[in-house]
Amino acid sequence: MTSPVPRPGVMEIEPYVGGKSSVAGAARVIKLSSNEGALGPSRRAMEAYAAQAASLHRYPDGGASALRDAIARRFGLDPARVVCGAGSDELIALLVKAYAGPGDEVLYSQYGFVMYPISAHAAGATPVKAPETGFRTDVDAMLAMAGPRTKICFVANPNNPTGSYITAAELRRLREGLPAHTLLAVDAAYAEYVTRNDYGAGLELVEARDDVVMLRTFSKIFALGGLRLGWAYAPAGVVDVLNRVRGPFNVSSAAQAAGVAALEDVAFADAARAHNDAWLPWFAGQLAALGLASLPSVGNFVLVRFPPGAHDAAAATAHLARDGIIPRPVANYGLPDWIRFTIGTEEEMRAVVASLFAFMKA
Repeated sequence: MTSPVPRPGVMEIEPYVGGKSSVAGAARVIKLSSNEGALGPSRRAMEAYAAQAASLHRYPDGGASALRDAIARRFGLDPARVVCGAGSDELIALLVKAYAGPGDEVLYSQYGFVMYPISAHAAGATPVKAPETGFRTDVDAMLAMAGPRTKICFVANPNNPTGSYITAAELRRLREGLPAHTLLAVDAAYAEYVTRNDYGAGLELVEARDDVVMLRTFSKIFALGGLRLGWAYAPAGVVDVLNRVRGPFNVSSAAQAAGVAALEDVAFADAARAHNDAWLPWFAGQLAALGLASLPSVGNFVLVRFPPGAHDAAAATAHLARDGIIPRPVANYGLPDWIRFTIGTEEEMRAVVASLFAFMKA
């Protein structure tokens, strides 16, 4: 007997592996591997989620109307141009499915989110990786690799795992230099953490053009990763396409309700940002004192380089695991000497520094 043969590209996919959540034998686990919100979800979001328990037999609103209205109120947008999905991962896959296929190319930067090439392969398209300069998206390199086959260009801004960003002006220059037939998708999953005056998440470009889409998520500052909730802001034509290819009930009722409540709890999001503003630079300073290099980050995580030899990234990961601490090695991004640490609670960050101190001094 022979097995069914998948379409070309599928077997080239290296399956995505999420951050680990457990350590065998550890009495206490400090999970800093998935860039989850340090403070957890807001109480209002949890209460809204729990209130859906008696209605689980009902199908959700297929259009996510209340959630789209809440997104529009929070960010000053047109709700008709918002599309919700089961995390921004789903929306990335839907965009590639709708706009690229065999013979087409999907462009992204060297250390961009691994779901871009995965989605490209799944659609039969060819992922094309542009080199970065100084761990930042290089606009000139992206433009040099764009061509007649480039159907989508993904830019993670801020980027994960590097924590870097490009300015609003650079983003605009990228769009203006791309071929007219190329859709620019700005993946702004960490936008709520950014406080730089020259940053732009892509909203203005979406408003001004018909070839730009912005992706956002509830998994980071709103800390609803377990509910798989994301959204896109797009031109009317792209919205129409996404609504044709997405599932009719792709966002659960509980996720929609929790999302609305999280958006309305502005004070909680402000507290989460303030926590990150305090503990990210503190952690970077502690790393420097230990002689460890880290990249400047505008997200809720820090990428740290470990030296070759006895204190390399593999040894550091093993040492931290013995203390119940789980960061994220990023060898799968082509960065074998680096480890990414999510910013956790004060207690968690102090425990990480203590563990790293013992490791580096051993």
